[in-house]
Amino acid sequence: MSNTTPPKYQARSSDCGSSVVAESSHTCVGCASAQIVNGIRFDLLSSDDLVRIVSTFVECGKSHVIHFLAVDPTVRASRDADYRRELNAGDLNVVDGQPITWAVHLNGQHTERIAGTEAIALLCDAGLQSDHTHYLYGSTPHVSQQLDSQLRARYPGISIAGAESPPMGMPSERDLAASAAQIRASGAELLWIGIGTPNQHHVASRLRDFGAAPVILCVGAAFDFASGTKKRAPQWMQRLGLEWFHRLLSEPKRLGPRYLVENPRFLATVAREHLGPRAALA
Repeated sequence: MSNTTPPKYQARSSDCGSSVVAESSHTCVGCASAQIVNGIRFDLLSSDDLVRIVSTFVECGKSHVIHFLAVDPTVRASRDADYRRELNAGDLNVVDGQPITWAVHLNGQHTERIAGTEAIALLCDAGLQSDHTHYLYGSTPHVSQQLDSQLRARYPGISIAGAESPPMGMPSERDLAASAAQIRASGAELLWIGIGTPNQHHVASRLRDFGAAPVILCVGAAFDFASGTKKRAPQWMQRLGLEWFHRLLSEPKRLGPRYLVENPRFLATVAREHLGPRAALA
């Protein structure tokens, strides 16, 4: 991406990522450019940008949320204004879905797709030099243990301060407060959240309010893929934007309604966003 220095971080508003007028106490830097896709702000960045921004988030000391977003949460948010505001209040919204990358390119801009699984590898590797400490929150105890073992094997010397597998559903305020206190006490700097959408975004928002960790990363199913308990789609399917089809074939009952109904809705909305201004000029 651009070699220009990104602007000093400004707190995000709750609507489409516009900057809050009031001064922010943050000392970190944010992303230089963004685009709205299906009503959600996406920050346009590369892998190198992500590493750099996460580093500034850690140094800042305040708590930040990074959402890795594919098509599904944007479609859910289009029907839920509160959820849309929550996503747009993310400190960084990263493209985790090839169709969203295409939507960005359609408007003449560029961004790199960085899936949650790739972000785990990228930031665990980069964090070795900075001695960053990680914490795993989500999935089942078995998957969490497998992920811990895989990360320690792939990145010798990695610091994993702890792990927690919360019960299914949205945790209570008391449980979230207790988790936040435990995470803070661990000294973790990168808190990885791997639970279902939309709960992981609700949890991340509340843990940010509690100041659980400097960086809170919502990566969803990446826990399953990075731990090796589930196989990710082949590279050729990822490049063609067919990773959703691979997941559909592996879990048709659970993911059928999501992909067969929501993907067409996403395409229709993106078409309206792209053609709307042109139609108005015609």
